[in-house]
Amino acid sequence: MLARLSIRDIVLIERLDIEFAQGLAVLTGETGAGKSILLDAFALALGGRGDAGLVRHGAGQGQVTATFDVPKGHPASDILNDNDLSDSILDDSGEMILRRVQLADGRSRAFINDQPVSVQTLKAVGAALVEIHGQHDERALVDAVTHRRLLDAFAGLDKDVAALETLWAERRTAQQALDEHRAGMERAAREADYLRHASDELKRLAPQDGEETSLAERRTVMMQGEKIAGDLRDAQEAVSGNNSPIAALAAAVRRLERRAGSSPALVEPAVKAIDTAINALEEADQHLNAALAAADFDPAELERIEERLFALRAAARKYSTPVDGLAALAAKYAADIALIDAGAERLQALEKAAAEAVKRYDAAAAKLSAARAKSAEKLNKAVNAELAPLKLERAKFITQVDSDAGAPGPQGIDRVEFWVQTNPGTRPGPMMKVASGGELSRFLLALKVVLSDRGSAPTLVFDEIDTGVGGAVADAIGARLARLAGKVQVMAVTHAPQVAARADQHLLISKAALDKGKRVATRVEPLANEHRREEIARMLAGAEITKEARAAAEQLLKAAG
Repeated sequence: MLARLSIRDIVLIERLDIEFAQGLAVLTGETGAGKSILLDAFALALGGRGDAGLVRHGAGQGQVTATFDVPKGHPASDILNDNDLSDSILDDSGEMILRRVQLADGRSRAFINDQPVSVQTLKAVGAALVEIHGQHDERALVDAVTHRRLLDAFAGLDKDVAALETLWAERRTAQQALDEHRAGMERAAREADYLRHASDELKRLAPQDGEETSLAERRTVMMQGEKIAGDLRDAQEAVSGNNSPIAALAAAVRRLERRAGSSPALVEPAVKAIDTAINALEEADQHLNAALAAADFDPAELERIEERLFALRAAARKYSTPVDGLAALAAKYAADIALIDAGAERLQALEKAAAEAVKRYDAAAAKLSAARAKSAEKLNKAVNAELAPLKLERAKFITQVDSDAGAPGPQGIDRVEFWVQTNPGTRPGPMMKVASGGELSRFLLALKVVLSDRGSAPTLVFDEIDTGVGGAVADAIGARLARLAGKVQVMAVTHAPQVAARADQHLLISKAALDKGKRVATRVEPLANEHRREEIARMLAGAEITKEARAAAEQLLKAAG
């Protein structure tokens, strides 16, 4: 429900804060006092069209903030969740604050709990929280989709609709699988000969993922090894070949060792150094032998590698795919051949599954359609019972349910539309086309009373739906608004004292002169009981409030209880 409405610098409203409670709140005041401005400001906070003209003259921007108490699991929370906003801006308090800033240059910004959102998101959330209805704002009644939803809500069919939506999704999935398989079979059949040839060729080739890279790297290593091997052999010849210094060094060591006994201090350091050199040369010879062994390759293996690379790259050119894609292509061709060979059996299974999904959906849709037709009669009876007190006793409300099994959808096979017959003998038709503005408002009220809190936003606003009606009709309207307010929060802008007398909260809208009459501002004042009587008396009497008007006002208040 709406808890608070704060308005800053909107048209004639400079600063306004209004607290709202559950039940019926009425807004009264003289014509031109600013009731429409108040509703325009409220609509702005709900995502309505912005306009630079809404900003109070002399101000750089206007702002409207609407604070709601929202229960857990409300559709408004679901909208935020669908926009990935729920976790970031909602807390456990259930408080949802819609704020709209209108700049004087025409731009506007939207916020929910101080987090920036798009105007579209704000509008969707606002529509889930508030319905505004007047003689020219019955958009909810125009959309046949809304009519179906309202009928389902009245009948308590929401779970059945959700179950049908699941069956519809299963039906679409089964049909999609069937269509894809059938298209694959047809495509494969057209290319059967080519597929078999290509599949056999690739099977013989047996390409592997990453094979080209590994073969190319091995080929490069082998070719480089051939060049390095020559240099290694030359080095080995120098170290251990015919011209190797090892033999001469060994002979020198032996001669020196024979002299070591007479002059060890002179000989032993040289012997040790020459031994180290001989050992180093022998170690180098070992490393050279190992390197030559590693660099050795089989020319036949190199030829085989090059032939394999040529075959893989030729196949890649032939089938217009990278070499690394040949393995996947081979698997695809094999799958296509398998599809041809075993496709008939698979097709039969998918056809059976699709038929069963259609059967389940059709049965549930037919059952739901029958329930809607039965509930439509009950809705008609309930709404028509409300029409006589509203001076529509000769009118008839009709819930038109057109079923077409050939046009199924997620919510079934039914198109639901609210029709009316304003007088006996006239042709019934869609409510928006047949009913006048005043009649439409009363039809709407009767429908809302019957639906109560089912299929309704938690806050309903009725803008002067009692315009142009007599006292008895106004009293009937007030009684039904009060009944409706027992289920949802109701706000009503009214000129009818019979409606105002039934309010749980009475707000007087008036203009006040500021700056010694240089400008005016709209203000809203909650009325206590005594002031309520005076305002209702004014609504009854007009310019001059008489004793009789006050007495009549008192009587209305007592009757309203």
